Amino acid sequence: MIITVEGPTGAGKSAIALKIAQALSTDIINCDSRQIYKYMDIGTAKPTPAERDLVTHHLFDIITPNERYNAGRYVQDAQRTIQLLQTQAKIPLLCGGTGLYVKALLEGLFEHPPIDPALKTKLKQELQQCGTEAMYKKLQAIDPTFADKISAHDPQRILRGLEVFEATGRTLSQHWSEQQHHQRYKALRILVNPERDLLYQSINDRMQKMLARGLIAEIESLLARGYTWTDPGLNSLGYKEFKDYFTKAKTIAQCAQIAAQHHRNYAKRQVTWYRKQKFDLTISPDSVSLSDILRVIKPDS
Repeated sequence: MIITVEGPTGAGKSAIALKIAQALSTDIINCDSRQIYKYMDIGTAKPTPAERDLVTHHLFDIITPNERYNAGRYVQDAQRTIQLLQTQAKIPLLCGGTGLYVKALLEGLFEHPPIDPALKTKLKQELQQCGTEAMYKKLQAIDPTFADKISAHDPQRILRGLEVFEATGRTLSQHWSEQQHHQRYKALRILVNPERDLLYQSINDRMQKMLARGLIAEIESLLARGYTWTDPGLNSLGYKEFKDYFTKAKTIAQCAQIAAQHHRNYAKRQVTWYRKQKFDLTISPDSVSLSDILRVIKPDS
C-alpha cells in the first residue's frame, strides 16, 4: 500500500504529511513538479531543513533549473523510491499537488505514436512569438479538460497538449479516456481541502512569508548561477512573475501581487481537478485529527 497526501497549493499538505510520516516511522516522497529543482527552496515552499531532519524526504532537489522533467520520468523515479521503502517495511507516503504525477503513477501513461520533431519545433517557435498566455488559450479551445488541470504558466505541458492534438487529431483527454488504465498500487488517498477563502488567504500570507524569507535573494542567486528566465525553473509559477522587478518594470509589491493571483488561479484549477478524483479521506487543515487519519490508514490498530 502507498499513501498520498494531495491538495491545492497552500493547503497545508506538507505539515500534515510530516505528522503522518512521523507517526508511521516512514519517509515522504515528493510529488510536486517544482520542488524537484535544486536551488529553488523558498519559492517552491519546500520543507525546511529542520523538517527534513525529522523525516527523510525523497525526490527533492533532483535536477537543475535548466533541465526538463515530465510525468514519465517521475513515475520511474517514484517507483524506484517506493520499492526501496517497501524493502525497508515502510509505507511510502507521497505528498504534493501535481495531480498528473499521481495519476500517471497510479494508472500509467497513455501511449501514442511518436511526435514529429518538426511539429515540436514549430510549436516552440509559435510559443516564442505569441507567448504562453496565447498558447494556453489555444489549448483551452482545443482541450479544455486538460487545460483546467495544468497551470496557465506551464509552457511545457501546454506544448504537450498541443503537440498530441496536432500529431494525432485527438486531445490528451480523449487519449486518456480511450485507453484502459489499471491501478498499479493499492493507494489510500487523502485530500487536504480547505475552505476557499481560507485557502486564498493562506496563499496571500505565504507569498509575504516567502518574501520575508528571502525569495528575491534566491532568484538573484539563480540568475548569478547562470540560469535564465526561459529555463523551466525560473519560468515556473512563483518565480517568473518577478522578472519585471529585475528589469525595473514593476516593484516587488506589484510582482508579489501578481504572483499571489497566479497561485490562487492555479489553486482553483487544482480544486477542480480534485473534484473529479476519488479520495479515501478528505480533511480540513484547520480541524485535522491525526488520530482520525491513522484510524483510516490502520483501522485494526
